[in-house]
Amino acid sequence: MDLNLNGKVALVTGGGRDTGGRIAGTLAAEGAILAVNYRKSRAEADAVVDAIDAAGGQAKAYQADIGDYGQVTAMVDQVVADFGSVDILVNNAGYVVYRKFVETTPEEWQAQINTCLYGAIHCCHAVAPHMINQNCGRIISLVGDSSRIGEASLAPAAAARGGTIALGKSLARELGRANVCVNTVSLGLVQTAHSDAEFLARHMERIVKAYPLRRIGNPDDVAPIIAFLSSDQASWITGQVISVNGGFSMV
Repeated sequence: MDLNLNGKVALVTGGGRDTGGRIAGTLAAEGAILAVNYRKSRAEADAVVDAIDAAGGQAKAYQADIGDYGQVTAMVDQVVADFGSVDILVNNAGYVVYRKFVETTPEEWQAQINTCLYGAIHCCHAVAPHMINQNCGRIISLVGDSSRIGEASLAPAAAARGGTIALGKSLARELGRANVCVNTVSLGLVQTAHSDAEFLARHMERIVKAYPLRRIGNPDDVAPIIAFLSSDQASWITGQVISVNGGFSMV
């Protein structure tokens, strides 16, 4: 399927590593111009950009803490100055503390909410005027399945990402008249280079029993649905929560 993303400008938050990097590479392979956001991982973001450039694509790295609205607006303004528009926003960046709720601290709550919820709000608010003015756009947010079904030791992050789901549904209703589609992709456990390898090695047998497909995910399982939702092929899909989770949840 030709997704025809040629010339579309895609901003991927947390795009310098793991799933975000795979999403950036997949969108670039479909012809999109990539704005690769990172907060601290400059070397990894540069590696993603270099790989896209080497494959004949176009990309540039942009540093910003998405929990800071001023940094987000400055980043989006620079992307528009560099490439002329922002056609696709992928809210991929996240921060999770895996700990029993009674052992967490207000500082940890705030850090997770700043990234997982306010980060999405900031980015959506910064790109929405550009998408409205051009009468076209795609916004896709990634969340964990804990935001829909709950999960022990993930309460603050689940709460923040539950807010991201509500944000997406509300924006889908508000921005639809400007031909902007807004969707959420809900993920099961995705193993990346930065996963806790020791924990997974100890518990993998138990973990995979919760997945009908008997394996956890990897970034290659996620990137294709993001590319599809970014394309005109998905122009009548909005306000949806789409599960990519190996059957972990079926609600």
